[in-house]
Amino acid sequence: MSEPIVRRTRSGKVARPVLQALALCSLLVAAAPLVQAQAADAATFSVPSTRAVSSLLLDVAHAGKRLVAVGERGHVLYSDDDGANWTQAKVPTRQMLTAVYFVDEQHGWAVGHDALILASSDGGATWTKQFEDLQREAPLLDLWFKDAQHGFAIGAYGALLETSDGGATWDDVSDRLDNEDTYHLNAIADVPGAGLFIVGEAGALFRSTDEGQSWETLEGPYQGSLFGVIASGEPDGLLVYGLRGHLFHSTDAGETWQQVPLTTASGGDLEFGLASAVTLGDGSIVVVGHGGSVLRSTDHGHSFSVFNRPDRVSLAGVTAGADGKLVLVGQGGVRLTTETGANPGQQ
Repeated sequence: MSEPIVRRTRSGKVARPVLQALALCSLLVAAAPLVQAQAADAATFSVPSTRAVSSLLLDVAHAGKRLVAVGERGHVLYSDDDGANWTQAKVPTRQMLTAVYFVDEQHGWAVGHDALILASSDGGATWTKQFEDLQREAPLLDLWFKDAQHGFAIGAYGALLETSDGGATWDDVSDRLDNEDTYHLNAIADVPGAGLFIVGEAGALFRSTDEGQSWETLEGPYQGSLFGVIASGEPDGLLVYGLRGHLFHSTDAGETWQQVPLTTASGGDLEFGLASAVTLGDGSIVVVGHGGSVLRSTDHGHSFSVFNRPDRVSLAGVTAGADGKLVLVGQGGVRLTTETGANPGQQ
């Protein structure tokens, strides 16, 4: 089973476990500096398991044509046949991994609990540990790289880390954000022409127009937690999404927002949390979330069709599959589906 999710209240106390973008991570933290992992450390490797492909997976990405998925217990899986078969990678941790990002077919990074950062230079087949902070007991939740040298990782309690040398060193640059309440930072993404965007707890929304060297705080469209941000494909266009089916669209780089109505097949409003999104090769946008929700837009995010998978299993990540199909990950592992999110042969 995955670790329980707990979140800190504004008083600093720890609240009861809550579902925040699936079972992402335990959010207990102690103030401590980030420490670099030594290459000579005796690593505890993830345990090989034939059940890893059906375990909790929290993100999936492409390393060129290869698919790479990450999740609980340090599981990293990769597939070279469009997801039909998966191989478990050798990974020097048993901590939960929350996100993965590749800049090309070889170079990628993954983040997870204990401010953990892993790196791969062979398309995800093997991994090395770059950083961790065992005392902090708080996760990193997302990452973005401009190229194989410059990137950012974000996470619980306002963590913002930067590298300019491919991860050989990481600097804590959290003070670049006006985040006095240390809201959790859940997602980071580039919107071409508009800048980098970070979204997080309590509607926190930040924008950088100089590749992360400085950040401005924007007035967000929603006071609840936002779990993701993605470019819409229009000039200065982006989408943000989060709790209870809240999804918002902006065409002016986040200055103003319009809520996108989401109606289920039964005619009710979608109330499941939304966890992840991807832009497909044809420009359509797919967003997935709790309750097996799969949303699809063909008009740059102005409207979405909504499909709820019959299994209602919560989804945490999505990427493009072969021939326009989707690769979904979440509770119960990997699912290969049609373009709508349905199982092959299912309407």
